[in-house]
Amino acid sequence: MTRSGNAQRSNPLLASSKYGTKAPPLARSYTSESHTPALAHSKLSIHFSTPIMAARHTRKTVPPYSRVAIIGGSISGLAAAKQLAAHDPVVFEATQSVGGVWKHCAYRSTRLQTPRRNFRFSDHPWADPDGPVFPAHDEVIEYLESYADRFGLWRFIMLGARVVGVNFLGGAATTELWSGKGGGPLQGEPMWEIGVATEHSDTIQWYKFEFVVMCMGKYGDVPRMPVFPPGKGTEVFKGKVMHSLDYCKLSEQETLELVRGKKVVVVGYRKSAIDLALECAVANKGERVQACTMLVRTPQWMLPSYSIWGLPFFLFYSTRFSQLLYDRPNQGLFRSFLCRLMTPLKAGVSKFIELYLTWKLPLSKYGLKPPHPFVESYASCQMAILPDGFFDMANRGLIRFKRVSSGWCFSENGVVLEDGTEVQADLVFLATGFEGLEKLRTVLPEPFRGLVVNKSGMIPLYRGTIHPLIPGMAFVGYVESVSNLHTSELRCRWLAGLLEGRFVLPGAEAMAERVDGEAEAMRRTTRFYRRHCISTFSIHDSDGMCADLGVPAYRKGSWFAELFAPYNNQDYKEE
Repeated sequence: MTRSGNAQRSNPLLASSKYGTKAPPLARSYTSESHTPALAHSKLSIHFSTPIMAARHTRKTVPPYSRVAIIGGSISGLAAAKQLAAHDPVVFEATQSVGGVWKHCAYRSTRLQTPRRNFRFSDHPWADPDGPVFPAHDEVIEYLESYADRFGLWRFIMLGARVVGVNFLGGAATTELWSGKGGGPLQGEPMWEIGVATEHSDTIQWYKFEFVVMCMGKYGDVPRMPVFPPGKGTEVFKGKVMHSLDYCKLSEQETLELVRGKKVVVVGYRKSAIDLALECAVANKGERVQACTMLVRTPQWMLPSYSIWGLPFFLFYSTRFSQLLYDRPNQGLFRSFLCRLMTPLKAGVSKFIELYLTWKLPLSKYGLKPPHPFVESYASCQMAILPDGFFDMANRGLIRFKRVSSGWCFSENGVVLEDGTEVQADLVFLATGFEGLEKLRTVLPEPFRGLVVNKSGMIPLYRGTIHPLIPGMAFVGYVESVSNLHTSELRCRWLAGLLEGRFVLPGAEAMAERVDGEAEAMRRTTRFYRRHCISTFSIHDSDGMCADLGVPAYRKGSWFAELFAPYNNQDYKEE
């Protein structure tokens, strides 16, 4: 459950532009040319009986004033384009392809780590529904592109269009707008101005919109880099240091040439670090054997498969009954009392899974047994699926582990741990994550830039979509769950209902209270709550959006299924 779209990891395409890079002040110009789709070079391999275009037409021009802008062509951006198609949205995608991290921030071994049946749009099946449980990254890209084909989304998407700045033009007062007293989010006049740089122009084009949907994602673009005291950083190391983001941009041949025969250190122990270490071990398992050393700070629980002692994993957390055990946002005293009463049962479920994992995996052998209960990894969306062969490589001595805190540093010949031990290295990979919200801070103007992160370290979003203090703007893809695709799709459907006037939002204060309640529910469930993860109350979260849209929250055909059958995207398929 890490990374946008719940990715495991693979080989990306090379080119990748960065969102949010500040451009020098250039002459402001506008284009009044109407939208005339142009023929793209990519051809469609048809997998569905539904008639669709034989070629992909993308947007080449944008009118100076439109109703809705969508920034980002990731999973969330595609879902938003489909749900908001009635408003003829403009989708600005910085690169030359859709797919977000699946296209530009993956290794060659990347695989989906949400089961195929749970990772699909409610109205768009996989071409091969009976294929591998965890599809490879290129199959995921094909699936996303076929979704855009099927619903004609290419006509909204402008590729190679990098958003460099967003200006607030004013409009209805914030409290009036979000309380519904201003007549709804679409006021008939522009509220935001977006500056866009294209690959073949030396000027920034500025366009005006009534509403903006941010789908820029939390991963990629801005790497998180460790900071070292003077004389102990990368400047003293004679080898090569590379962030995992840079590794993603290499071809398969380039990655092999980079790591083969090298002493490699991988800093980190989350999904990207584990996949990277495995790739290095596979590349070095021949005659010139070199072990890859992982520096592990805080191990998280990992699953070898979605089966626990022969039982499907969904039984433990993805049914209504299972989610009754856990705190949910803004619950009353009676439900809080029931949750406290069920604490032994919650602990028993977590222990049951931990016993299986410690039996199935050599965690104690390598000092990798997490010091916290399994439920805390799950509730913070840091549980992940282990790639095949990971511990096999460790057992063969091709992957080694060193436990560290934050006290390690560089030396001339490698890295030095807190106890003074030096690990020699020719190559050090920093799989240290990303500063996902920095992209938002870069493009947003003040005072909104300072409102992006709240005291819990998360972007405060009502229904995971609306910032109470940023009018005329929505954020999709910043909330994590068991299936990020499902989470984004349902939020985009809810957003479409909001723009259509099917319901009105409460006031800014009421929305802020709701957001604080979610943060508090996460805090009570896991020590890693500084991630907006709804995994333990995802059904309750969906119920709230259904209530706003005026559709039934209970989606099953019987009370037994309602309690014990898993909820997934197919339960929310539109009639």
